[in-house]
Amino acid sequence: MAGGEPHDRPGRRGPGELESDILATLWAARRPLTPAEIQVRLGGGLAYNTVHTVLGRLCGKGLVLRQADGRRGAYRPAKNAAEVTAQAMHDALGRGPDPVAALRQFVTRLTPEQERVLRDLLTGDAA
Repeated sequence: MAGGEPHDRPGRRGPGELESDILATLWAARRPLTPAEIQVRLGGGLAYNTVHTVLGRLCGKGLVLRQADGRRGAYRPAKNAAEVTAQAMHDALGRGPDPVAALRQFVTRLTPEQERVLRDLLTGDAA
């Protein structure tokens, strides 16, 4: 097809990428942000409505919390980045047919430092 599919346009985010970008923006902020503030920080010509819609989805997933601020709402993360990552890992293990094989593959791809930290966590030696 001439010109490619719409999702092939340069600058388009992949599935879930805008949610991740918004979460990263909120994690980096030291206070709750309004959709307009998030829109500015993300740049790239995003529509306000797009940011607001994604924030609504993130609220529905329990990943962000809305705080009333007069007529407008401000948003903050419900969980830190490590908690969200750990939950995603648990969810992924639960979806697969063989969680042990998935763990085995995961562990074989750890860096030496990550492997050391994992060993320390499993043996109770982590600080």
